[in-house]
Amino acid sequence: MSSRRTYHHGDLRQAVLTAALDVIATEGPSALSLRDLARRAGVSHAAPAHHFKDRAGLLTAVATEGFDLLAQALGEAKDLKDAGVRYVRFATEHPAHFQVMFQPDLHRPDDPELLAAKERAGDRLRAGVAGVSADGRGPDPRLAGVAAWSLAHGFATLLLSHNLAGPVGDRDPEEVFRTLAGLLFAAGGPQAPGE
Repeated sequence: MSSRRTYHHGDLRQAVLTAALDVIATEGPSALSLRDLARRAGVSHAAPAHHFKDRAGLLTAVATEGFDLLAQALGEAKDLKDAGVRYVRFATEHPAHFQVMFQPDLHRPDDPELLAAKERAGDRLRAGVAGVSADGRGPDPRLAGVAAWSLAHGFATLLLSHNLAGPVGDRDPEEVFRTLAGLLFAAGGPQAPGE
């Protein structure tokens, strides 16, 4: 991570990131303005540019932080199904990060810190998939990874965009996801470890 300076009111970099996450969660990434974030943090309009240079730099930092948080969440998974549940949990607990992470037109997709964070998260997902096809008879690990990611990401995206209000209702989304993953595995798909 880059070095962070602390200002008289605290850590300006983190204050701007926190304010940005609030704006993204309530108004979407298009509402972000460094000038507005500086006003919210009570600093000059040039202060956020010191840390992020511009809006794309700020959104790159948001995406990088998001992938680091996702890698941490996936690293604690006990099997592939649990990794999917943790993915959905991450999305619901960090919706602003989730909105930015998968929109490369918002940030700098070639940023070295972002690429490293994405690789860490990808490694965690691949580790979960490796257990599914460890015997050599299972599906191609890359395709199994795409399938697992598609199920978890699709469910999380539909959940966050309120497209699952009817089917999910007031049930716990994590339990609904576990049921969906079980249906997929029971329908002849790959068996998750321990099933």
